[in-house]
Amino acid sequence: MAERSQPLQVAVITGHHAFDVPAFTDLFHRQVSDEVPGIRPYIQDLENLAADAGRALERYDLFVFYNMHPGAPEGRVRAALERLGQTDQGIVVLHHGLLAFPEWPVWDALVGITGRGEFDYFHDEVIPLEIADAGHPITEGLTSGAITDETYTLPDAGADSRVLVTTTHPRSMRTICWTRAHGRARVLCLELGHDAQAWNDPTFRALLARGIRWAARR
Repeated sequence: MAERSQPLQVAVITGHHAFDVPAFTDLFHRQVSDEVPGIRPYIQDLENLAADAGRALERYDLFVFYNMHPGAPEGRVRAALERLGQTDQGIVVLHHGLLAFPEWPVWDALVGITGRGEFDYFHDEVIPLEIADAGHPITEGLTSGAITDETYTLPDAGADSRVLVTTTHPRSMRTICWTRAHGRARVLCLELGHDAQAWNDPTFRALLARGIRWAARR
């Protein structure tokens, strides 16, 4: 990992879910970079990360998971993911990353939710957001409001998570943003972030950028 004064090396992992590539790239290379000076995001699919062709795994400061792989990982993908938490490299699980590997207890433990196999989802919902913990660096100074995004009816994050943002939306899980530990790693889970409608929202960008800094210990 880089020293705190060095650029922040971030692996942004995708796969098994289509997304608006230009807008998603712009989110990290322009919008998040305004809030996290020196960030260097490298968008890549999970299989490429696991192949580690450039021997970069140990050099990343943070992993952002935006993938939605089914089942449970195998082979070198599983080996790469099982090393998460063995170092203090940060982890951010964004939107449908919460749905990845529904048959793998390790991912359940990473995101702090069990029973992820059964859920529903609803597009373009106006979601009221309540700041549940204003004392955390990620939410300090933010105010409650609303965002238009996709909801999930997943179970809520467990008691061993620190819940930062909640909602009362009847077609959504209650917990929207939370932090936890996975081994030595800091983890931020953010249910928001389906598409550019959410990515352009100032509250979403603040939660993501601050979460990246916090998880990477910057």
